[in-house]
Amino acid sequence: MKAPIQPVILWNFFAGAVLPAVYIFSIIGLMDKLVAKGFPQDLSRKIIHIAAGSWVWCWPLLDPSDWSYVFNISVAALWTLLFLIKGLTAGPEDTAVKTMTRTGNPKELLLGPLFFTLAMEFIGVLYFMTEAGVVTMGYLGWGDGLSAWIGSRYGKHKYKLLGREKSIEGSLTVFLAGFIGSFLLYLLVFYTLPGFDAIVKMLILGVIATLVEAFSPSDVDNLLIPAALLISWHLLGF
Repeated sequence: MKAPIQPVILWNFFAGAVLPAVYIFSIIGLMDKLVAKGFPQDLSRKIIHIAAGSWVWCWPLLDPSDWSYVFNISVAALWTLLFLIKGLTAGPEDTAVKTMTRTGNPKELLLGPLFFTLAMEFIGVLYFMTEAGVVTMGYLGWGDGLSAWIGSRYGKHKYKLLGREKSIEGSLTVFLAGFIGSFLLYLLVFYTLPGFDAIVKMLILGVIATLVEAFSPSDVDNLLIPAALLISWHLLGF
């Protein structure tokens, strides 16, 4: 006879896969309806980006004593598979290509969007229930997510680094929105306000995230920002 599935595995599957899937697909469905009524599609894409990066709210619901806590990356893994398939086979008229790329080129899905899901998976497995993981997703999801939109809409003070035009407004958004996101996610994951030490860490990593985003080549900031923040976390002895 087959051994019955352990309750902890069933629970971790529900809390780590089912709930986040309902959450993110509800956000996507809501954004689709709003876009159909005239809501800016570029802003809709950023809201989905932020919502996806905020999936860490499910972490405290899982039991970390069992390997099945890794179910928390299920939705990210699903999107990784989707981006790989669509990026390699879809045409410019595909719905996913239209809604998740800036240029309409399917290959764009194999860059920023794919790197974002890979970062989620790496953090969800190796930095589960850690301050480093929470703060990194705060800056990646909220800071980097909003910076491009704010910069394109309201960026009046331009500068160039490595040939890429940026704006002071967009760079400040990385820092400010990322800090706010980190603060809120910390509260959602640890059920307590961050202390002074945690806030100092957030501010220092915010400066690093802002600098990395400013220097990052196009479409690789979703890879470089989490890598820089996690490496900095260890090098600084946090």
